[in-house]
Amino acid sequence: MLTENRTSSDFRHQVKIFADDDVMPLDCGAGLAALGVAYRTYGHLNAARNNAILVCHALTGDQYVAETHPLTGKPGWWESLIGPGRMLDTNRYFVICSNVLGSCMGTSGPGSLNPQTGQVYGLDFPVITIGDMVRAQKKLIDALGIAQLFAVIGGSMGGMQVLEWAASYPDSVFAAVPIATASRHSAQNIAFHEVGRQAIMADPDWRGGKYQEQGVIPRRGLAVARMAAHVTYMSEGALHEKFGRALQQGDRPSYHFAADFQVESYLHHQGSSFVERFDANSYLYLTRAMDYFDLAAAHGGNLAAAFSGSKTRFCVVSFTSDWLFPTPESRALVKALNAVAGNVSFVEIDSDRGHDSFLLDLPEFDKILQGFIEGCASIRGLAPGDNSQGGMPRHGE
Repeated sequence: MLTENRTSSDFRHQVKIFADDDVMPLDCGAGLAALGVAYRTYGHLNAARNNAILVCHALTGDQYVAETHPLTGKPGWWESLIGPGRMLDTNRYFVICSNVLGSCMGTSGPGSLNPQTGQVYGLDFPVITIGDMVRAQKKLIDALGIAQLFAVIGGSMGGMQVLEWAASYPDSVFAAVPIATASRHSAQNIAFHEVGRQAIMADPDWRGGKYQEQGVIPRRGLAVARMAAHVTYMSEGALHEKFGRALQQGDRPSYHFAADFQVESYLHHQGSSFVERFDANSYLYLTRAMDYFDLAAAHGGNLAAAFSGSKTRFCVVSFTSDWLFPTPESRALVKALNAVAGNVSFVEIDSDRGHDSFLLDLPEFDKILQGFIEGCASIRGLAPGDNSQGGMPRHGE
């Protein structure tokens, strides 16, 4: 049974879907009962139910992709791209964005209540994978009555979800746009994630993952984890251009260990603000899910086999200064698709802004994405305003 709860006093439950009480199998061998998936939609589903676009968020993102975030008060992370008359035109498309499994904005995760105990899961929540995230999303899409998504789009961890969708449910994806991502997590990326996890677990307030029931938050550890990760999202050039070696005060060092350089103060701000909107245990679970992602391993070590026979149209996007998911990772994906005669286009966009380029104002990226979506819409037969006869309501606008 599909249930919606729009309790405005609790941001996590403004729009939430609960699946049936059947147990969803997980890759770790466990099962998850009473699955809840929080999501937002923009626009209307048309009568043919073929204009739906699923936008998959990155590691610390959420479902508030095109509206003011209820906690931070900031605009949605892709609000410039989604809306009436915008690139992903909600007068034409039905845009869906769900909070991923294991996160902390309403979908089942370590901060949710365990239906068997009535207590917060904490580390009793089963370890999850990108495949599990997509399996939960598929339940949502099925519940909305959508047999095939027009497109699945996402960057970074969102791009991993796009690839998982295309590999696991090829008949359910007409077009796929994996951005700044890879078919597996590199050793370097796993190493960075482990530094972050250890920072969280070393915080005395982590309390073995039971901090919520004890009324504390591992603020220091979570902030350090965010600071370390944020460095990987930017390029050396972007950091130098933004801060260089500029000091906080004057032109002489203060000779102490507080934030003396502007770049230090910037990272401290990133860490402290992150603590206010994200859960520490969710950070552990989601980073581990990314580490376990290896699409080739799930297909006998052959990445091309993951896409054999797929009719999905792909547009693979990378950025020149992204050292977290560098362009060779995208080229390997394109090579695998070419090996099975996949329908794929590829573009490497010149940007000095690092991994986070896909979240920033970058006209060339917008032009590439718009061109691909418009081309696929033409093939699909989706005319402007094609959702005018739909009955599925818009939740986010």
